[in-house]
Amino acid sequence: MTRPNIVVIMADQLAPHFTGAYGHPVAKTPHIDALAARGMRFDAAYCNSPLCAPSRFAFMSGQLISRIAAYDNASEFRASVPTFAHYLKQAGYRTCLSGKMHFVGPDQKHGFQDRVTTDIYPSDFAWTPDWEAADERIDKWYHNMQTVKESGMAVATFQTDYDDEVEFAARRWLIDRGRDRGAGDASPFCLVASFIHPHDPYVAKPEWWNLYSDDEIEMPALDLKPE
Repeated sequence: MTRPNIVVIMADQLAPHFTGAYGHPVAKTPHIDALAARGMRFDAAYCNSPLCAPSRFAFMSGQLISRIAAYDNASEFRASVPTFAHYLKQAGYRTCLSGKMHFVGPDQKHGFQDRVTTDIYPSDFAWTPDWEAADERIDKWYHNMQTVKESGMAVATFQTDYDDEVEFAARRWLIDRGRDRGAGDASPFCLVASFIHPHDPYVAKPEWWNLYSDDEIEMPALDLKPE
């Protein structure tokens, strides 16, 4: 049985209906569209949690957040919880993580053999929220309208610098696997390349910001009918 190579590309907070592959009339996503055309598209897949860390832990483990006690962005992802990276390694795969996965706790690999970048978020428990004080922000990770007001253009941000590093490290790792294949190592691989954008801050380089004009963007529809 042929074991295919697996490449997972994660784009944080990218809703599928804002891509060309899912029919958006304005968004320009040619590379995602090309991947969808020759790969697999899921039309009924849902995040297990609206928060970043719990959602990622569920994705990695295939378990409900209630089963692994991951309720907020300061919840530990326990090393005792097996992930798909563990299972793929047992099946003979070479595994790698490049980019963000928001692992909280001392285990920063969770089954990946290679991790070629650091994470962008802290691995400690500093982001424990006070759910009784919803308006208080922890290091800007409570999402409110302030992030929208701060949107605009920039030549570089901390987040775009990070995504550039994720891309470079992932490409270099894949090139190394090509070298291995040329040397006779036909082991399959799984690479997860995980980017922070389009997660806020909503700041883009000029060449991407200028792809769109304001009059192309439809405002959200409001249902003002009385109940």
